[in-house]
Amino acid sequence: KVVEECCQKKVGGIIVISAGFAEMGNKGKILQDKILQMVKKANIPMVGPNVLGIIKPSIGLNSSFAPAIPKGGEIAIISQSGALIDSIIDKSLLENYGFSTIISCGNEADLKISDFLEWLKLDKETKVIILFIEGIRDGRKFLRVAKKISKIKPIVVIKAGKSKTGTKAILSHTGTLAGVYEIYKAVFKKTGIFEVETIEELLDLAKVLAWQPRCKNGIGIITNGGGCGILMVDYFESLGIKLTKLKRRTIEKIIKSPFIHPAWSKRNPVDILGDASPERFKIAIEALLGQKDIYGLLIIETLQIMTRPVENAKIIIEAKKKYPKKPIVCCFLGGRFTAAGIKLLEDHKIPNFLELKRGALAIKALI
Repeated sequence: KVVEECCQKKVGGIIVISAGFAEMGNKGKILQDKILQMVKKANIPMVGPNVLGIIKPSIGLNSSFAPAIPKGGEIAIISQSGALIDSIIDKSLLENYGFSTIISCGNEADLKISDFLEWLKLDKETKVIILFIEGIRDGRKFLRVAKKISKIKPIVVIKAGKSKTGTKAILSHTGTLAGVYEIYKAVFKKTGIFEVETIEELLDLAKVLAWQPRCKNGIGIITNGGGCGILMVDYFESLGIKLTKLKRRTIEKIIKSPFIHPAWSKRNPVDILGDASPERFKIAIEALLGQKDIYGLLIIETLQIMTRPVENAKIIIEAKKKYPKKPIVCCFLGGRFTAAGIKLLEDHKIPNFLELKRGALAIKALI
């Protein structure tokens, strides 16, 4: 009845939040088809049914039942799960990332993921798109659209319903026939979409792709903890990330500094030792970024009694200004004593990861 009234009024668009449609079986599908016929006849676009809604932070739009509007940012979300969006919004309120647009697409009776992707291609605020997918209704169109857009704006996806049991659960959630996972995997690979396994990885990759430029494979590591540097090398090797060999000129630049301890590693990863001062971080960072075939940098800071996270963060921020085309990813490890340095980094859109493997995966996404 409400949809009928909206069609008579010729509203600009309709969002049907209500559940109880195709996901509930044949009776619900009949009802969904009925409202779809009405909006198609009236030429009114419809989102849903069975959705959270739409949020556009930059204009204060909250056409949803989400409890809050997140900060504005460069990341767009399209999700077939509304509850997942709520949890991501809540998490973002405590962390340093925001969103350009949030779209819950639910049953997709009318507008589908491909339609939203085409709109986000034109959205100037959006730099990265993340998808939560259970199933795709128009596979051919998705393949065509995603392949085109992923060349302009990175797309990161998490696919639910890979198992047989998970596939059955999807049908009762959004009324989608999920299909065989291997087909989705092939589609993601063909279209250049980044596929991840966890929500944490989804947000990590979105953040690093929004904040840092892409680069060639050839990375430098700087650490004040030798063990952490070795762990990172292991992660790099498992992910196919290449460590660039230090040039003689780069080594000489570091050796000449009065702040460098003679026991530093003299190789990549550059271990500047546990008593590293901000000055020692500075000389190592500038030397490595100055080497042409080091295309990006991963910086590890472990907390020692003489470590100064805020000053180290300021040095990294200045280095980034000097070398804007080279990505910098940080792993400032710790908690209370490191928090202010991490906040400063992320306020300047230099991503920090509290776990080494997360930092390695972030670098991998940029290559």
